[in-house]
Amino acid sequence: MSTTPAVCAVPEAGTLRLATAGSVDDGKSTLVGRLLHDSKSVLADQLESISRTGTPDLALLTDGLRAEREQGITIDVAYRYFATPRRRFILADTPGHVQYTRNMVTGASTAELTVILVDARNGVVEQTRRHAAIAALLRVPHVVLAVNKMDLVDYEEAAFARIADEFGALAAELGVPAVTAIPISALAGDNVVDPSARMDWYGGPTVLEHLETVEVTAESPDAPARFPVQYVIRHGESRHYAGRLVSGTLRVGDRIAVLPSGRTTTITALDVLGTPVHEAHAGSSLTVRIADELDVARGDLLAPAGSRAPEITQDVRAAVCHLADEPLTVGQRVLVRHTTRTVKAVVKSLGEAEQLTANDLGHVVLHTAEPLALDAYAEIRHTGAFLLVDPADGTTLTAGMAESAR
Repeated sequence: MSTTPAVCAVPEAGTLRLATAGSVDDGKSTLVGRLLHDSKSVLADQLESISRTGTPDLALLTDGLRAEREQGITIDVAYRYFATPRRRFILADTPGHVQYTRNMVTGASTAELTVILVDARNGVVEQTRRHAAIAALLRVPHVVLAVNKMDLVDYEEAAFARIADEFGALAAELGVPAVTAIPISALAGDNVVDPSARMDWYGGPTVLEHLETVEVTAESPDAPARFPVQYVIRHGESRHYAGRLVSGTLRVGDRIAVLPSGRTTTITALDVLGTPVHEAHAGSSLTVRIADELDVARGDLLAPAGSRAPEITQDVRAAVCHLADEPLTVGQRVLVRHTTRTVKAVVKSLGEAEQLTANDLGHVVLHTAEPLALDAYAEIRHTGAFLLVDPADGTTLTAGMAESAR
């Protein structure tokens, strides 16, 4: 068996993670059902079960999932998996009610694209603004504005243009990087999978065409490497450090720092599924070997030595969404779960608030018992995100996006 290193290791391509959002009755369930139905992603028995009255009720493909959530699943998001010949999709189905804001945060936190639905008759409403703000807060790279129920406004271009302009101004104000507006009728199928003959004034892509072709990258191509250590694997006298490279590129010969200790060493080998490689890119699961006998454990972070290393800090400022039914209060002791590391912390401030309740968006200042290697969430999502956890029972309390590591 050859031991010559491969040129590089690259992550699995062709999968898009997306989340849907929309106010109540904007037609989100029907849109998801239409995507599944018209992309031939519905099994025969599923199609039969929603077609007993003749015309398929596409909303039923997702309403069953929503009912399951209302029976006690308060944080987890229901996911749908489907595929076309061009791409695979992981769709996070999130509810539209204000009281389930935390569900959208959960679903959109790992999304590369968010579809925000708007009823063409109602335009941009308060929940639309809330969903856009969450997409901006979570730094979702791409947003699709799906102006739905165009059949109920006689497919008028002016109605679509008015909503697209208003949402575009809102997105610019919030700092949403890219918005694609598409006029659709999920019920009739216009511009969801197939182009609409009734809106020949629209020359852009259908929803599915955009989903199949939008270019997504985990982080900026020149983002610095970040490798949270998950496991230490011992092979005789040598140690292999296993994990997933969440950002950037690692190469054999790179000078790296082991954080938060700050000790430096050199990469001597990279392996993917037992195969030596010379370099690995973001998204790859691999093992790393280093030149020096350093104390490296789960929770440590490997990163470039020098100026491209993350900030080492015990004082964290972050934007947050509170997820738990029990409030978060000033002075409360919590655990911070950041990548593979968990440390104790105390809530020093909640901005102007004394507490945050379920679904609240706010700001927090934390002081941790041990240092964290933290990036600003706006720069690297994976190493700028964290969870606050109840140390007594392990309940997830709050999702955080670091604003400053100082």
